[in-house]
Amino acid sequence: MFISLLSLPSPPSPIIFEAGPFALRYYGICIALGIAVGTWLTARQLENKGYDGTLALDSLFFIIVPGFIGARIYHVVTDYDLYAADPFPGVFEVWNGGLGIYGAVAGGFLGAIAFSWFRGISVLDYADAVAPGLILAQAIGRWGNYFNQELFGRPTELPWGIRISPDNRPVEFADATAFHPTFLYESIWNLLGCLALLWIARRFVDWLRPGDLFLIYVSLYSVGRFLVETLRVDPAFLIGGDFRGNLFVSSVLALVFAMFLFLRHSRPANKTADS
Repeated sequence: MFISLLSLPSPPSPIIFEAGPFALRYYGICIALGIAVGTWLTARQLENKGYDGTLALDSLFFIIVPGFIGARIYHVVTDYDLYAADPFPGVFEVWNGGLGIYGAVAGGFLGAIAFSWFRGISVLDYADAVAPGLILAQAIGRWGNYFNQELFGRPTELPWGIRISPDNRPVEFADATAFHPTFLYESIWNLLGCLALLWIARRFVDWLRPGDLFLIYVSLYSVGRFLVETLRVDPAFLIGGDFRGNLFVSSVLALVFAMFLFLRHSRPANKTADS
């Protein structure tokens, strides 16, 4: 009883208000707010690199559309069991949740390549400028999962456990009261990651090479995602029958991008020799 009183409450509904077929959802508001704040921070980072900060706003069409498509494709492909029985229109109902961040990053990066080519700027410089804003946007967007009562972890008696309504609990945990708020853990990790990237960009400006900050972002985020995945109990694509696929994806990306960063700095940068 005492733990129940201390635990974090969940919202009564994921919908703010409805008007006919239109429904304004907290999930969409969190995503939109994350994009807005991330764009602002990207503009600041571009200015620090000597670029016009308005490029951040100009790039949204190039990045958001392929990023959004990539995020949904990743989710649907890796969690197709959720839609197999009735795929249409379920695969398109994004307002109910279901965006894979790795798909979003992959799709968005393709858009960034197209935008950089179109505007004649370095894609690696642009990726470095985007990295802090991107992980900050993720920190904000994760709160959409709170309002949807999804992506929580195992039952817990910790005072910051989140109460989940019976309809949203896995059947094996129907009698549990509070669960690990893994969305909150990931949000905090992402916020700290944003601060770390901003500090690294300033502190090691003479050491970093173009693209390094983006490599650090992917590796850093993937470490946090791996840790969070060890707690989550939501449906997920499995490898070998019982191993969560995102554990594999996040561990591989964390190691590969960290190794790539190490190899880039294991030999001196190319310099023009004096004649």
